[in-house]
Amino acid sequence: QVQLVESGGGLVQAGGSLRLSCAASGRPDSASGMGWFRRAPEKEREFVAAINWAGTTYYRDSVRGRFTISRDNAKNTVDLQMNNLKPEDAAVYYCVLNRFGSMRATPSRDPDYWRYWGLGTQVTVSS
Repeated sequence: QVQLVESGGGLVQAGGSLRLSCAASGRPDSASGMGWFRRAPEKEREFVAAINWAGTTYYRDSVRGRFTISRDNAKNTVDLQMNNLKPEDAAVYYCVLNRFGSMRATPSRDPDYWRYWGLGTQVTVSS
């Protein structure tokens, strides 16, 4: 059973930065995609960013240019560097992992296609 543990959330002023980290344990499938979703109060889960095994990255439009996702395949970790944070970025951020096929497969933006989820880490942005 794969377990994902997030860290790095917190409170930051608008315009500030945070770095989220996630470590996967329990023998995740090789060539798995990893990524981040978020859920704000009274809203649906939404895709934030993902990265496949080969290192290709994918972002939702509202965070492109401000957020950077990266991974270390040897350590089974994924990070999300968030810069120029806005109040609308405030949410619980979830680390996700799933095997989508080849190492170059495009990760899904649909939360229902991700098998493994972390417990989440809170990001609060004050205006």
